[in-house]
Amino acid sequence: MAERLKDKGVHTVMAENNIRNGSQEADAYWRAVEEGRLIIQQCANCRATQFYPRVFCTKCGGRDIDWIEAGGNAVLHAFSIVHQPPTPEFADGVPYVTAIVEIEEGPRIPTRIVGVDPDPEALKIGAPLKLTFTEVAGRKLPVFRPARPR
Repeated sequence: MAERLKDKGVHTVMAENNIRNGSQEADAYWRAVEEGRLIIQQCANCRATQFYPRVFCTKCGGRDIDWIEAGGNAVLHAFSIVHQPPTPEFADGVPYVTAIVEIEEGPRIPTRIVGVDPDPEALKIGAPLKLTFTEVAGRKLPVFRPARPR
């Protein structure tokens, strides 16, 4: 780790760790993101869905966990406007909207909102959102944009 810190700089290592958790449970999730898909876990015992990836069900404690693909629809649960980037890799995007969205399958996911001005007046809690993807520091990330009126 010390070698990585020396070669890349502390902020780069922090950004890599923040963008992609290297846990074994998350590997399938990140492979799907690279393919442009959002997957979440579902317990085979109680059918509860969950996010972030874990080795057990947070509802019943079961260890028989499956992956399902999310449909891409969500609603805005909470948001904040970021003016100070957490690491240099995010500096080009400030200000931006960071949010918690509730996907239609149930879990709430931390993400960013794109395609809207980073202004509290432009966002409404409960607003419908649609999944899309963006790239930050060379990594594809799931983000959400306002859903187009039908």
